[in-house]
Amino acid sequence: MQKRTIVILQDNPLRAKELEEAFNKSEEFTVVGTATDGETGIGILLATDPEFCILDLVLQNLDGLGVLERARKAGLKAKIIVFCSLGREEVIETCMAKGADYYITKPCPPITLVGRVKDLFLTSNSERKPIKRPNAASLDERISKIFISVGIPPHIKGYGYLREGIKMAVETPDVINNITKKLYPMIGEKYATTPSKVERAIRHAIEVAWSRGRINNINDLFGVQTYLTGEKPTNGEFIALIADKMLLEGA
Repeated sequence: MQKRTIVILQDNPLRAKELEEAFNKSEEFTVVGTATDGETGIGILLATDPEFCILDLVLQNLDGLGVLERARKAGLKAKIIVFCSLGREEVIETCMAKGADYYITKPCPPITLVGRVKDLFLTSNSERKPIKRPNAASLDERISKIFISVGIPPHIKGYGYLREGIKMAVETPDVINNITKKLYPMIGEKYATTPSKVERAIRHAIEVAWSRGRINNINDLFGVQTYLTGEKPTNGEFIALIADKMLLEGA
């Protein structure tokens, strides 16, 4: 099978190396270039014309938005997946408007990122249908076990909202790119509350988990040290991480 070409542009050279190794280990991809500098990165993109690009917004000399704009103006057809730590809705919308194909917030384990790219762009609809998906009860049970492990108590409102958000992200992965305008309102409609209250309750649930100091449990869930003491994910990052775990395990 011919491997798909991919370029990795990340500000952190260690992260770039990790991603390069993860994609090269897969059966589907071969990395044809990496860079931590935007100017160098656009040069690699123009020279290799890859099928995919993992793009950080924070790059030296030329930022990710600049790379994105120049790549599209040059007519490059690569699927560009923005992968950075900025999770604000306005940033995501700007990237999508400038031609990004998908947006994934850090932290995210390299193997999870590889799986998400494969699931989104290399799996046809017909191939997705035979994937075994558990019933709603079993998915709820698996999510609840994760919440117990990381220390999210079931009596707080954010518990139910967060579980519903993860289920929605499993069923419709693209919803994670539009949390403010889609995910929160959908949860709010189901629970007869406002999107702002949903956002605050989910944020509180995550803060409760982090205040209990179960960082090791969280890292164990993903098989890598995703978080360090003192780090805390955004609502979108946390929902995306658990949804990705469910999808990669056949959820």
